[in-house]
Amino acid sequence: MTTLEIRHQIDEYIDCLSSEGLKVTVDFLAYLAERESQQATDELLSIPDFLESWEQGKQDIAKGNLTNWRSIRDDV
Repeated sequence: MTTLEIRHQIDEYIDCLSSEGLKVTVDFLAYLAERESQQATDELLSIPDFLESWEQGKQDIAKGNLTNWRSIRDDV
């Protein structure tokens, strides 16, 4: 089943739900979204020296130490 088909099926189910059912559904969807977000965060934090690199990148941006991406791969 494609993502589009899944979304269509979800829309059909949502149209059948009561107000209470919609509240439960939105709570469940929020839980799923938060769980996926946390998994992505955990994955990034498991990369050695990620936080230090992230902080250095933010400092570089604030100072204007930037490189145009086109100059890095101008052959693409």
